[in-house]
Amino acid sequence: MSNAITLKATVRTGSGKGAARQARRDGRCPAVVYGHGSEPRHILLEEHATRLALRGNENALINIDLEGEDLLAIVKDIQRHPIRPGVQHVDFLLVNRNERVDVEVPVNIIGTSAPGTIHMIELDHVEVTAPAVAIPEAIDVDITGVEGGTIITVADLALPKDVEAISDAELAVVNVTIPTARDAGDAAEGAAAEDGSAPAAE
Repeated sequence: MSNAITLKATVRTGSGKGAARQARRDGRCPAVVYGHGSEPRHILLEEHATRLALRGNENALINIDLEGEDLLAIVKDIQRHPIRPGVQHVDFLLVNRNERVDVEVPVNIIGTSAPGTIHMIELDHVEVTAPAVAIPEAIDVDITGVEGGTIITVADLALPKDVEAISDAELAVVNVTIPTARDAGDAAEGAAAEDGSAPAAE
């Protein structure tokens, strides 16, 4: 991920909850940019563009065009609307293209484990250190044909070049097991519930 996504921003002049609410009503998203020993800078972004830029990639490299000044940053925190789609606030951390950063990257399961097995995700994010311009969108874990009784740990992950794990190497990421009769019954009940049916009363 070496290409930064550009978001245009303006300096935020108002402060307080009232100003923030008004900005959101106007289709703007309040944000703060900090890091590298600089004072936090409060800005406003176009909410729709921000939502699209961050959709599906929580570690996107962002070039903030602040009234003609370029600020390279990554997202440290996102506050989303609890009900409807929408970004309410973003915290950005300033970076430069030559530094490494510590981030949490989501785990992406690929493939299907061996017949008669199920897999359970024990760790959905892995903390890594990576170049600011090469943060992976996700860490792929291929479980194709993996047999029951297999535990894939952080140490087993195939990480991209120049990316190193910070999470404990012994932490379980995926656990492939052979389901018990109870597991099978729970799965059947779940499927019945999704179909809108229910087990017959005894």
